[in-house]
Amino acid sequence: MEVRQLAVPDAYEFTPRSFPDHRGLFVAPFQEAALVEAIGHPLHVAQTNHSVSRRGTIRGVHFADTPPGQAKYVYCPRGALLDVVVDLRVGSPAFGTWDAVRLDSVGYRAVYVAEGLGHAFVALEDDTVMAYLCSTGYNPSAEHGITPLDPELDLPWPSQPEPILSEKDAAAPALAEAAASGLLPRYADCVAHYEKLRAG
Repeated sequence: MEVRQLAVPDAYEFTPRSFPDHRGLFVAPFQEAALVEAIGHPLHVAQTNHSVSRRGTIRGVHFADTPPGQAKYVYCPRGALLDVVVDLRVGSPAFGTWDAVRLDSVGYRAVYVAEGLGHAFVALEDDTVMAYLCSTGYNPSAEHGITPLDPELDLPWPSQPEPILSEKDAAAPALAEAAASGLLPRYADCVAHYEKLRAG
């Protein structure tokens, strides 16, 4: 398993080895030992999510109140997508920074998104599947979003086709508005939470 830290601190790309043969293919997109070595603690999996998206669908930018937040380990078992991580942590040296990784059913790369970071993706093909391992269960009162079309962020969405968004994502505030309203996670709170997880 190859591991690469993204431009957004506390986010990582994982590239597993694939083993094709006459029967098909075997790959292990999630390997706990590699994740623990990268982030310093195991991922407690409280919920798994599975989404299927049409080409052009953008989901996100989503984040959760931290602590406890929601860490995610995501990969694409079918189709292809562009996965985007945004540093939304107020006070972070990288606040407003984003990075993007292509996830698909060829390389089976995965991305780890720490608590407090924003996460979004766009489906590049019809019937694209995203698989998520989540550290906490669904808690609608603690989950939020900013608009993925915020010009200040200028996220790398394709120019075609026209983006498909949920009503909730389309109505989400811009980054500056979310920061001014106190909606965003605080970097100090996130770092303290990571240290608590590493301490066990």
